[in-house]
Amino acid sequence: MEGNWLSPPERAAWLRLIGVLELLPGALDSQLRRDAGLTHFDYAVLARLSDASEQTLRMTELAASTNSTLPRLSNVVKRLVGRDLVERLACLEDRRASNVRLTEAGRAKMTASAPGHVDAVREYVFDVLSPEQVDQLAAIADRLLARLDPAGAMRPPDSKPG
Repeated sequence: MEGNWLSPPERAAWLRLIGVLELLPGALDSQLRRDAGLTHFDYAVLARLSDASEQTLRMTELAASTNSTLPRLSNVVKRLVGRDLVERLACLEDRRASNVRLTEAGRAKMTASAPGHVDAVREYVFDVLSPEQVDQLAAIADRLLARLDPAGAMRPPDSKPG
């Protein structure tokens, strides 16, 4: 074989990572749809708003932090507005932009949905890892995020750049 191929250990790790990246989102999405009537992306939007100052974010910031395009996010926000989980507001700092804020119903939905979601995350990820492996997973994810997201839009607030 010529070229810059993956070594056998790299290939083995890569194929396992691809498997996780393909299967985990579907498993989490299924749990949220079944138990909360939310998609995993809906939950991610509500969670980002829940963690934001005044539970409000500019649409562009929310799109970046959920790795979404503005058109996709706009459709999801429209749906969430229809369910009274969020509200869309004019942005006072920039008249061309709009903000999204979590409503009381949205906070209640997050409060009700979070325990089942956390249980699913534990079941699919953390219950099969030792504490040392959890630390390794965090360190590996930080390194990958530093490369994939140098601006840090997807980096959690408690992590440091890779």
